[in-house]
Amino acid sequence: MAGSEGVNAQVETVVDLDAIAHNVRILREFAGEAEVMAVVKADGYNHGATEVARAALAAGAKEIGVTTIAEALTLRAAGITAPILSWLNTTDADYAGAVAADIELGLSTYADLIAVEKAARHVGRTATVSLKVDTGLNRNGIPPEELPRVLTALRPLVAEGAVRLRAMFSHLACADDPNHPATDMQRDRFLAAIGAARECGLEPERVHLANTPATLLRPDLAFDMVRPGIALYGLNPVPHLIEVDLRPAMTFQARVIQVKRVAAGEGVSYGHNWIAERDTTVALIPAGYADGVFRTLSGRFGVRLGGALRPNIGRVCMDQFVVDLGDNAEGVAAGDIAVLFGGGPGEPRARDWADQLGTIDYEIVCAPRARVHRRHIGGPDSGGELR
Repeated sequence: MAGSEGVNAQVETVVDLDAIAHNVRILREFAGEAEVMAVVKADGYNHGATEVARAALAAGAKEIGVTTIAEALTLRAAGITAPILSWLNTTDADYAGAVAADIELGLSTYADLIAVEKAARHVGRTATVSLKVDTGLNRNGIPPEELPRVLTALRPLVAEGAVRLRAMFSHLACADDPNHPATDMQRDRFLAAIGAARECGLEPERVHLANTPATLLRPDLAFDMVRPGIALYGLNPVPHLIEVDLRPAMTFQARVIQVKRVAAGEGVSYGHNWIAERDTTVALIPAGYADGVFRTLSGRFGVRLGGALRPNIGRVCMDQFVVDLGDNAEGVAAGDIAVLFGGGPGEPRARDWADQLGTIDYEIVCAPRARVHRRHIGGPDSGGELR
């Protein structure tokens, strides 16, 4: 991404940090009295974790969530001092480094607890932990049969000050369907796990369960904090259920590299699966599947260029694709910007790609990579809309 060798500056993602701030404020309204943890795992869903974290905190988020300790330590090194939770690590991860950097560690197994205890004693500092309980998603998380063992081992560690129990949390499987019975089942199991901890003499400082869909659709599940992910970046995972004033933060764009005529009967790109029915004009865009433009989108998407939506023709290649300008090519020249997806008027959306590919827009915004340059605009240091 930005700053790496081989970056193609003609192809970029532009991330609007003022949009991030706007989305945080919207999510705070949905959260009510609960606090907001901004989830910036996977390099901020490919938006830039450090920049997104700063913008989110300035807009009122109180905590940051990431997957790995390495992600958390990167944020600490960048000067992020807010609470950071890391919730998916192997037992040989850098727990000592995490304890030294005051990273909150999500524990999913008894082995995790033992590894953190060892790290805390090595560093000579209290480890801050959260118990991630598996309430039915059946990914990482302490299963019900293992919870008593973990609680029994944790209690003396908390009593002596080796470990601080900051929170208990879980993750929902079906929150995008607010009436799915699994959601209430998970809530009940979560409450039972909290009750078991209290019966063992352990009192978490806070509990949290809600992801983005639950934040938008189930205010009863807000508890002490909500953990929005995709909505932070302006994408609504449940548009068929609720309209929300979110602003897409990422624009994926590239500069036209060539404009040329194609005669009737000529084919375009590999395999000639597109043949010009009449003389036309095409534009060459220097981005391909190596940059995050899915080959399976070939002939199924368009770009915003020269004030109009221009359809892709022919196969998407590793480094480039072609769009048809037709009879409306006047004013389009090399160097003009083609928007592949974004959030502006008339621009294709990440969801358009997702719908074509039968996937979710989370995957789409995570796709631009390798040679794609990332540029941030707005944000708390820009004099923009943050307040």
